[in-house]
Amino acid sequence: MNKTIDVQAAVAIAAAEAMTAKTQGTFGVGGVLLDQSGNVLQSMHNNVVRDGLIFDPTAHGERQLVDWYFAERAKGVALPPPEDVTIVTSLDPCCMCAGAILAAGFHVVAAAGDANAGINYDGDASFTALPARLQAQAAASFCYPAVRGRSEYARAAAGAAPKPFFIGKTVTEPTQALCALVFESTSEEVMALLTADPGQQQLRDPASLPADHPIVLALKRGDPAALAYRGTPHRPDAGLAPFLLAAMAQDRLNGGAGDACALLDLFGNLLLCVPGQRAQSAIRTPFMECTRRYAQLRYALMHGADAALQDEVSRYLAHPKEGTFVFAIGPDDSAASFMNLGAYGSTMEGPLPANNPAQFQYVRAGLEQAALSALCEGLPPLYRNVIKIGPVQVRDAALIAALA
Repeated sequence: MNKTIDVQAAVAIAAAEAMTAKTQGTFGVGGVLLDQSGNVLQSMHNNVVRDGLIFDPTAHGERQLVDWYFAERAKGVALPPPEDVTIVTSLDPCCMCAGAILAAGFHVVAAAGDANAGINYDGDASFTALPARLQAQAAASFCYPAVRGRSEYARAAAGAAPKPFFIGKTVTEPTQALCALVFESTSEEVMALLTADPGQQQLRDPASLPADHPIVLALKRGDPAALAYRGTPHRPDAGLAPFLLAAMAQDRLNGGAGDACALLDLFGNLLLCVPGQRAQSAIRTPFMECTRRYAQLRYALMHGADAALQDEVSRYLAHPKEGTFVFAIGPDDSAASFMNLGAYGSTMEGPLPANNPAQFQYVRAGLEQAALSALCEGLPPLYRNVIKIGPVQVRDAALIAALA
């Protein structure tokens, strides 16, 4: 087992993972998981894109490390408790990863800053983007080590103090520059890929396909209820209730609180309605399962296919921004819910379509609408200014009553 006893060495491992991500053609970000003695438990890099295709919009290095930890524990592997675990990441965690880390109870050491989507986007480690009840937890567990020098990459230490096992507690300017530049060199290209789907006028209705078509079969494998409901586009109604209620019941059996998430397409078709897997991992919420399953369903159909088939899949299974995510229970001020908001942003990545500003809908409220709006208005710039995340309650009173 490798061991690192200074911040510089740990950040260098994360930077090496970021370089691997760049070579893969995805966001240049990497991270490493350490125990309370500095032993390396696992290292991972961003996997949003594989082989030039979107693989999983939630596959950021930090989120994957959190899920790896819980998956290993579920297998019976002896790992330290969460409060003795530290993630060292090459880039300030986004809202999804920050929420995942807080939900897990880990510590984090972040190298390069991210003024667009990072949880410390303003650089002062005040964490005002987080719900009030999470800010103290972040202040006590998120560390931004000093970078000594005179270049633009130099900075004073901020946030929590590094863990005691780190004998050396600073980062060198070249390593900090590498972490920043490898992300910057990949960001624009990957963002363009994530928003390159066909326009609305080119999209096709999967309900028009024969039952034995590979796209329909793939949807049914993802969820046997796929295409069993069709409502008015962007206006979910009480017809969706039986599917949500079934998933909510399964979510309770899976260790959750009785939540569910459905994805409807541009035509109002139900594509997925899924529970979470919270007994397997603290961060496998229904939304995380839903957005990941849809992306990987598309990836499986496109991977290795010729250009014509890839184009057909992208027209029948459009980017989810064209449809509607329906949460059974709306966002609240918990860490897992904040992670969901961030993961929704990572799924959208760019502006919502002008005719679909209410892409994110919920049935039962988790917060008063004013409090939820205020939370979203305080998110880092990518989420509030570009994507303009603004969850709203469904308008159908019968659907609300069915889940009350």
